[in-house]
Amino acid sequence: MAFSSPPSSSSSSSSCSVAVLSLSCILLLLLGSTDAQLSTNFYSKTCPNVFTTVKSQVQAAINKEARMGASLLRLFFHDCFVNGCDGSILLDDTSTFTGEKNAAPNKNSARGFNVVDNIKSAVEKVCPGVVSCADLLAITARDSTVILGGPSWNVKVGRRDARTASQAAANNSIPPPTSNLNNLISFFQNVGLSTRDMVALSGSHTIGQARCTNFRTRIYNETNLDSSLAKTRQSNCPRTVGSGDNNLAPLDLQTPTKFDNNYYKNLLQNKGLLHSDQQLFNGGSTDSLVRTYGSNPSTFTSDFVAGMIKMGDIKPLTGSSGEIRKNCRKIN
Repeated sequence: MAFSSPPSSSSSSSSCSVAVLSLSCILLLLLGSTDAQLSTNFYSKTCPNVFTTVKSQVQAAINKEARMGASLLRLFFHDCFVNGCDGSILLDDTSTFTGEKNAAPNKNSARGFNVVDNIKSAVEKVCPGVVSCADLLAITARDSTVILGGPSWNVKVGRRDARTASQAAANNSIPPPTSNLNNLISFFQNVGLSTRDMVALSGSHTIGQARCTNFRTRIYNETNLDSSLAKTRQSNCPRTVGSGDNNLAPLDLQTPTKFDNNYYKNLLQNKGLLHSDQQLFNGGSTDSLVRTYGSNPSTFTSDFVAGMIKMGDIKPLTGSSGEIRKNCRKIN
């Protein structure tokens, strides 16, 4: 899905270099300046130690539990897919506020909120009231990837935090594990990400674990699944719904705590754990890309980085929109 970019502020200025600016020219200038507010050096003067502070906290959390890296990366996905990268997933429910944590894709599943609390506290100590929770999710996603052996990239920052959340949008915008290929393509297109972005970003399933409830139907009913893997997974995921629902299995059987391209190699052997995983290599339009990523890890990592940067650009709040939360769990 292609989106037209607003003109840069410089091009807007030249086209509006008349004595009296028309309303349309003012709007163009505003669009240009808003577009420019995410940058890799946004905190270079206001919080120069933000990146080192965040990374030390992420490193400590992953040292304690390797799976946490995947959980933190997933939070960024689940934040950005719901009304943009605005930190809304971090907001707790209250008697007067319904957040996104109890939406179907997140309930009993999204985790790492305590780690984000620790990161926020550490950052607040070095530069209070400056760094948004939305930006912290973007930075932790990169750091988690790197610490687990994946590629690095310069994170664009300057997002502000939402004062609202949407459980309904979370239920309807995040691709469920039951998605077929067309569904997956549509979910990603809806937020401005291409099919290539979708396949590359799905490679994040090279780390982390899934609950039995998300792969039970596949291991008992689907035929495009390696039989030995099916038997292995059935041993800790009973057929009966309600029994062992929260038992975990690695998304990548070989290296579940290392960021590599084994996810794609697994798909080539019908060893995708989730229905949605195997859909990427099931006789459809994305088969060739899976083969490419499975045989060429550098192509995968470069496309993954491009996809992560692109995802981080989804509808950020900037300028005077939103706020910088003092506590990531509640609005100020």
